[in-house]
Amino acid sequence: MNLKFMLITAALIAAIVTVAACAGTVPGAATTGGGTIKIVSSYPLTGGDSADGISMANSAKQALQDHGAKSGNYTLVYQSFDDASAAKGAWDGDIETSNANKAVADPQVLLYLGTYNSGAAKLSIPILNQAGPLVMLSGANTYPGLTKAVANVTTPDEPNKYYPTGVRNYARVVPPDDIQGVVDAAWMKELGVTSVYVLHDQQAYGKGIADVLNVAAPKYGIKVVGFEGIDTKATDFSAQGTKVASSGADAFYFGGVESSKGSLVWKAIKAAGFKGKMFGPDGLYTPNFIKGAGADAEGSYITYAGLPVDELLKVPEAKKWHDEYVQMFGSEPTGYGSYGYEAALVGLKAIDACVAKNDVTRKCVRDQVFGLKDFKGIFGYSYSLDANGDTTASGISRNTIENGAFKFLGMAPPLGQ
Repeated sequence: MNLKFMLITAALIAAIVTVAACAGTVPGAATTGGGTIKIVSSYPLTGGDSADGISMANSAKQALQDHGAKSGNYTLVYQSFDDASAAKGAWDGDIETSNANKAVADPQVLLYLGTYNSGAAKLSIPILNQAGPLVMLSGANTYPGLTKAVANVTTPDEPNKYYPTGVRNYARVVPPDDIQGVVDAAWMKELGVTSVYVLHDQQAYGKGIADVLNVAAPKYGIKVVGFEGIDTKATDFSAQGTKVASSGADAFYFGGVESSKGSLVWKAIKAAGFKGKMFGPDGLYTPNFIKGAGADAEGSYITYAGLPVDELLKVPEAKKWHDEYVQMFGSEPTGYGSYGYEAALVGLKAIDACVAKNDVTRKCVRDQVFGLKDFKGIFGYSYSLDANGDTTASGISRNTIENGAFKFLGMAPPLGQ
């Protein structure tokens, strides 16, 4: 489905919602009588990224339970959408588009949590933008072009093309990749890397962070000896493995996620005899990657936006989230589960403020989210959201894989130090 068709569809749905609002069916029409406010999320609950998607959806459910099912006289209802398909084993554009259109068409939906994949966000932001606009709040998307222009990384029409009304409706509580990609290059230099071979999955997140690294690496004295995209429909990456192994590079870097065959790429490169250092971004900071790559993941260097769960446990608010999560769901949350909880907290705070003001509308919730200042959730620090919708937090952690598990090595030094 092309962008033009999606925008036309969204405009028609927005018109229907406007008519419904005039008929008094949208909550918040200057009344204290109460009603139902819906919060929906759109995460991959099947496929290679499902560990993070399920953890984020569970955490949103948990946040609502911790908050309580009421805001003033309004009943809060949470609904989880899956934006992945079994056929693709990853997020599916048709499903994500359908999820966004369903949210727009339901006048009780005031908050859209998601997405996990930046490519999915490209499709849903403009649809939601024409409906109120309906605010979209992500704890995982890190492609810079969703919120700002970055030279040699984003396209000339980004990010404006995602906001046809001219009003921003998308925000994120996770630092974008124009920070993480540079941190990756700085770490490589610190570890003595002088050359790197880069593969990416040709998607918004994967290629985006690879582009950032491609620009940053030469500034740190690192030569990029190869830079190419892979076919994520393939299962045999032996040809790419041979290229990397014969390139003479000190290091390999993959821009992508596990559903983009990250672990298969890892195994192919190791099988080809590559002896250099292996690097990846937070799209690979998931147990599914370790499970898929097995012993070939050992010793890999993986960055992650923020503190991993084990380190977060030192923060009382985060420990409470973690322990409640394990009790509720009987499993350990992933790192992105914490961001799923945090995004829900920000959204619930905005909804409560609008209920208190007796302005229970999509516009009010959007305005409250973008007005977030000095917020402290479960991360142990305060942050705000800027006019672009980006968090002022910028911490990136360094991790390795040891004995089949992620091991925290410390926070990356601030850029420029």
